[in-house]
Amino acid sequence: MEEQKPGALSDNALQFHTVGSRDGSDVPHKWSSPGGGNKIDMSKQIFCNRSLNMKNIIAVGFDMDYTLAQYKSETFESLAYDGTVRKLVYDLGYPNELLEWTFDWNYMVRGLVLDKKRGNILKMDRHKYVKVAYHGFRELSKEAKVDIYGSSLVRDSFDEPDYALIDTLFSLAEAYLFAQLVDFKDYNPEKIPKDVDYARMYKDVRAAVDLCHRDGTLKQMVAKEPNRYINEDTTIVPLIKMIRDSGRSTFLVTNSLWDYTNIVMNFLCGGRTVHGPHTCNFDWLQYFDVVITGSAKPGFFHEESRANLFEVEPQSGMLSNTDNGTPMAQVGDPSPKILLKSKDKGCRVFQGGNVGHLHSLLSIESSSQVLYVGDHIYGDILRSKKILGWRTMLVVPELEKEVELLWELRNMRKELILMRNERDSVEDTIHHLNWSLKCDDINENDKQEMLSALKDLESKRDQVRLSHQQAQRDSHQKFHKVWGQLMKTGYQSSRFAHQVERFACLYTSQVSNLRLYSPDKYYRPSEDFMSHEFHLLPL
Repeated sequence: MEEQKPGALSDNALQFHTVGSRDGSDVPHKWSSPGGGNKIDMSKQIFCNRSLNMKNIIAVGFDMDYTLAQYKSETFESLAYDGTVRKLVYDLGYPNELLEWTFDWNYMVRGLVLDKKRGNILKMDRHKYVKVAYHGFRELSKEAKVDIYGSSLVRDSFDEPDYALIDTLFSLAEAYLFAQLVDFKDYNPEKIPKDVDYARMYKDVRAAVDLCHRDGTLKQMVAKEPNRYINEDTTIVPLIKMIRDSGRSTFLVTNSLWDYTNIVMNFLCGGRTVHGPHTCNFDWLQYFDVVITGSAKPGFFHEESRANLFEVEPQSGMLSNTDNGTPMAQVGDPSPKILLKSKDKGCRVFQGGNVGHLHSLLSIESSSQVLYVGDHIYGDILRSKKILGWRTMLVVPELEKEVELLWELRNMRKELILMRNERDSVEDTIHHLNWSLKCDDINENDKQEMLSALKDLESKRDQVRLSHQQAQRDSHQKFHKVWGQLMKTGYQSSRFAHQVERFACLYTSQVSNLRLYSPDKYYRPSEDFMSHEFHLLPL
């Protein structure tokens, strides 16, 4: 029988993506396959944590940066890194040597935690146990990890203000720069003022990043050559058309301001030539009912936020006061200028406001009628899910490579399971022999035989343990040479995977994967199993 390939999964097949079980065991989630007989590449599939019937959704919203607009890591993150270094040197007084540094955009991954006080970069599991730790670029030993993070009576929360969470792709450059500064301070203490500790250096990196945003350094470069920094995706427009043709409203909520939003959305929706000069227009607005720029997420998701909602005039970018979206009369002009009166006449563009304004503009009666698609666990997904009860879909571009590797390494993963079972079996046998040796009625011959067997088993245990640990290390390094698999840490789900499972109803590698499914699809996960149930399942 021919082996099933990852790019041609039948609709009867079950897809497995190991995010981790709720009980912390190594039980894989089983995801329902797409219906309708379509064959969807495994790396393009949408995975489901909580049942979601799209027939109940009346509005679908999107973030822009790293959701609709996928930035090129090798160019955009390098641009962010270079800009931050220049701000550190020219604005914050760091040594000129930093200008010679280079950026390895493959080194850092999402889901890491920066220990600001100690200068450490951590990867932890879903229970917040530190599994991989580096001081700058120097790996910490197991003993050092336990001494620092596992020896206190009270578990650390690993939250702000002492820790920084690397949960966005945009944060990777600042994490890498922080590690470089830690090493620089350790090896060149005379070049960094004594009162500048690791935490201060991280604070300076953040300040430099903010300076890049405030003076428009990054966005001006992207606006000049969007094709250099943003991946072209010709499926965005057909996707949004499909959603609108199904009778649903569409909206965009982004922290970017109108001028930059218009440039990026023009690039994505066709108002440009890929390799030449681009001309901005407003044709892309036809694909949305409401666009909210400068939203200041995650604060936007708090309905009690008193942020004013301004209407944006697309041509000039001028802002007009509104009363919850209704144009207000200006002094000396008793008739307010209504830019776009209704949904039928086109999209309305706003700046600021809060989620209550959005619900009113789209006539949303229940927050569960909204599906919001974003890339940021905390900025997009956690707040919208936890506070509002919106249905959520998380975009995880790294998932595409991870799923493909999981398929390619399936035999290695089976071997790891067999090695772990053998290790457990040997350790169980050693335990039983030790227990039997404590019996008083054992004769001397039996005792000597048992001691000899015990010695052999202990030697075998050490060999099996070392072989298993090395094989597990090799497997993880196939995913990433330093941090291993994104969604796993050893046999546990990673902290990042745990956040995905808790707050994302759906998750996938690209927003455009939605087009591969019916707009009325009922997404269902398989039945949840606790560890004891899973081990009793028939094979």
